[in-house]
Amino acid sequence: MNNEEETPGTPRGPEHRLRKELPQERPAAADTPEAVEETEEPKEPESALTGRQRLAQGLWPPRVSRAQLIVALLLFGLGFGLAVQVASNSDSGSALRGARQEDLVRILDELDDRTQRLQDEKQGLEDQRSELENSSDRAEEARKQTAEKEKQLGILAGTVSAQGPGITMTIQDTKGTVQADMLLDAIQELRAAGAEAIQVNGVRVVASTYLSDSGKSVSVDGNKISQPYRFQVIGKPQDLEPALNIPGGVVQTLEKEQATVTVERSTKIIVDALRAAEQPDYARSSSQ
Repeated sequence: MNNEEETPGTPRGPEHRLRKELPQERPAAADTPEAVEETEEPKEPESALTGRQRLAQGLWPPRVSRAQLIVALLLFGLGFGLAVQVASNSDSGSALRGARQEDLVRILDELDDRTQRLQDEKQGLEDQRSELENSSDRAEEARKQTAEKEKQLGILAGTVSAQGPGITMTIQDTKGTVQADMLLDAIQELRAAGAEAIQVNGVRVVASTYLSDSGKSVSVDGNKISQPYRFQVIGKPQDLEPALNIPGGVVQTLEKEQATVTVERSTKIIVDALRAAEQPDYARSSSQ
């Protein structure tokens, strides 16, 4: 019997001694994620798309809806209209941009004169109203004003002759390049400058006057006239002549067509070509 006391549950025999002498067994490594990562070879990260490539993929192929297409067409039409308007305004002001300083001053003076004429006309109408309101014999005053108004309307309608200060414009068109629309521009410019009576080669110009081309000449209200074209105009000469000579105006336009234009002022111009008074077919005076 050994002196050493055997502990309960302790194995006996050679196997116990052999196990005690061998190194202690270590458990096998578990298949943990860390272990798997250690055994597997590192993989290269997939190449990521750049911002420019993602933008290109988002834009192409384009995905356009019907509403977006309609909006794009509307914006294109609006932009085109604005461009045309800007170009038109640029063309209309090109003539004045190249004008000299004295020409611009003359144009401003002409505008001031037109404003003054309108103010004078307004004042005259106000005076007539005051006379009617303050006259002791309003009926007689009304008859006087009616007779005076009839004369004025007769001059405008071309049914009576007229005389007064004004200008004479003569257009020599030896090459036959002057057309009806150029003479019409001259008439409109003279009216805007305050012309009260106009006569062209013996034909009275009124509100209903029309001009048309007739071969190498021009017809006024169906009456064929030949060059030289002679305009007799009653009005303020200081307003009429500058209106024809503004940069890009009537005189410069006619001279570009190789026509010769002369403008002469006069203290007495006679406009004696008459038009027959037309009786309206349907209109009647509201006072009847």
